[in-house]
Amino acid sequence: MQLDDLDQRIVASLTDDARRSFADIGAEVGLSAPAVKRRVDRLRHRGVIKGFTTVVDASAIGWAIEAFVEIFCDGRVSPTRIRAMVRDVPEVLEAFTVTGDADAFLHVRAENMSDFERVLEHVRSHDGISKTRSTIVLSRL
Repeated sequence: MQLDDLDQRIVASLTDDARRSFADIGAEVGLSAPAVKRRVDRLRHRGVIKGFTTVVDASAIGWAIEAFVEIFCDGRVSPTRIRAMVRDVPEVLEAFTVTGDADAFLHVRAENMSDFERVLEHVRSHDGISKTRSTIVLSRL
């Protein structure tokens, strides 16, 4: 879907702060609040805007460890199966299939190292997982 200039500006505004009111966005882009709402509804209906979210400071709620975990599989393991392995693990924030040596990539937040180790052991316990490789985040730049 091609976005016109107004749609691009509305999406940029919502990306910056999804809680902005339609009136506030309208004042910025030169539209009425109802016109902004119609455009946002259309963008949601067409799948351009998938949803709205809250960004939480993980360390403020006690998740001090951040890591990226590469998953290596024996043979072929489907993305659906990998998703099922980690779906109910709250410490796994995101999971991706990737190109390269690894088969999948996990973004993990954990309370502490023993919590992180528990998550790793859970992932490793599934049939078809041959190994994992973890990278712990020291700081965000």
